Amino acid sequence: MALTRSLSESTVVITGASSGIGAATALTLAERGARLVLAARSEHGLAEIGAQCRRLGAAVLEVPTDTADQEAVERLAAAAQAEFGRIDGWVNNAGVAVYGRLLELPMEQVRRTVEVDVFGYLYGVRAAVPRLRAAGGGVLVVVGSVLSEASIPYLGAYSMAKHAVQGMADALRQELRADGIDEVSVCTVLPASVDTPLFAWAANYMGREVVPPRPMCSPQRVADRIVGLLEHPRRQSLVGTASASVVWSWRLAPALAERLMVWYGQTAQFGRLAQSSEGNLFTPVEQPRRVDGGRRLPVAALAGIPVAVLGRIGRRLRGALLPDGTPPRPTPRTAARRTAGAGVTRD
Repeated sequence: MALTRSLSESTVVITGASSGIGAATALTLAERGARLVLAARSEHGLAEIGAQCRRLGAAVLEVPTDTADQEAVERLAAAAQAEFGRIDGWVNNAGVAVYGRLLELPMEQVRRTVEVDVFGYLYGVRAAVPRLRAAGGGVLVVVGSVLSEASIPYLGAYSMAKHAVQGMADALRQELRADGIDEVSVCTVLPASVDTPLFAWAANYMGREVVPPRPMCSPQRVADRIVGLLEHPRRQSLVGTASASVVWSWRLAPALAERLMVWYGQTAQFGRLAQSSEGNLFTPVEQPRRVDGGRRLPVAALAGIPVAVLGRIGRRLRGALLPDGTPPRPTPRTAARRTAGAGVTRD
């Protein structure tokens, strides 16, 4: 079920709204006239994005929130309902990441990643679903990752969390169906590498600077997809050519895809020597907020080969498995155009 009102009459809660995908989604919804409830840990960062949304004409409530705190998430939902009377859409987006070997990472850092990226989403689900039902129906969008289905070395804690988020969304959808609850749609979005501040702000115990792996898509592209899902829900949506290529290859040739991702992970993720850092795991990074990460850096030409190979393998295997007469699936680029929501493109 889609929103019961138009976007211009709907209230949407967005976690992780002070930068990256969350900020892009907030700005896009502001242009559509939605009433926004923005949540993130950084009060200053929220104020920056909230001011930009107001300049676009949106009604905005900013609620500083650590989504790893269940009571704080409940207060967020209560504040949204008190301010605007209802919640029509909820976007679970807040997340953190840590780079390091699973056998060596401090357990405190792994635990914090899971608390934010998994339990934070579950707290959001528990706060959102009853209120979406009370509004007569609505949409819950869960921002996962290509790493919800695949994995890459040195991002093991993040991969664990995103796999769990996918399982949570699938189980929730099944339970709602089993209980005869059809007024709430649960949608997952699986982007690949996105040009956000996540890479610069991630905790890093690899001894080398993190480089966003290419190819990347823009936060705006993911935001457009999220807005599209609020209006036209679907179970799962892959965003970007790399996402579709990696996911299909992982499904159809997992052993080969896993080996290629080892090479890709070693080649494309790291740059020069760097100090270890907790990044924004425990405290927000207080820097000027921005939608993109400003890190569209060139990397060695070989870094793109594994993704290209994965894409070719995935397309061929997928085509081989289609029954005779079945039309081919649309290309990821075509699918993106068909399902993207309205809004100003910021590519």
